[in-house]
Amino acid sequence: MAQTYELVASPRDRVGKGSARALRREGKTPAVVYGDKQPPLSIAVDTKETFLKLHAGGFLTHVVTLKVDGKEIKALPRDYQLDPVSDALVHVDFIRVSENTKVTVNVPVHFVGQDKSAGLKRGGVLNIAAHEVAMLVSANAIPEHLTVDVSALNIGDALHISAVTLPAGATLVDHDDFAVATVVGSAAATSEEAAAAAEAPKA
Repeated sequence: MAQTYELVASPRDRVGKGSARALRREGKTPAVVYGDKQPPLSIAVDTKETFLKLHAGGFLTHVVTLKVDGKEIKALPRDYQLDPVSDALVHVDFIRVSENTKVTVNVPVHFVGQDKSAGLKRGGVLNIAAHEVAMLVSANAIPEHLTVDVSALNIGDALHISAVTLPAGATLVDHDDFAVATVVGSAAATSEEAAAAAEAPKA
């Protein structure tokens, strides 16, 4: 299950560019919480703390508990904006979630078994076709990553998403049986195979 964390937030009475600039000068970032059939809630979060969470990885797949005026709101970051020049955090969108909330998230793919792959041992190269996979999953059960075992791959083989075990309760957003990874022959491996074929006795 994905990690969770807390952020202290304050409600925003005013919205607009002027108030947003004033917030940023105070070290805060404007944000909004929406969803769960409730009206949007404008809040401000600590810029430094949120920026650290953003760059720690998994920002869009980790549920956060927003503490606003003594109340706790379970939410998932859905989007954020960075200044194109300074890379500073400009705005964050959160969506309210509960135990029964289903969300679409892009889950990172973690590859294992490279040391056991016959194709890689022969000098092949692992070509990663999908660094992350979009899936529909419960908000309280978002996986940290999707583990993909490539130990059975030889040169020329492809591993498709249908061969990957998904977390319990998760479904794919893309219903095509797309390739997650392939093992391709390197130039050296191809040359060695060609040389071996040339030296082999002919019938």
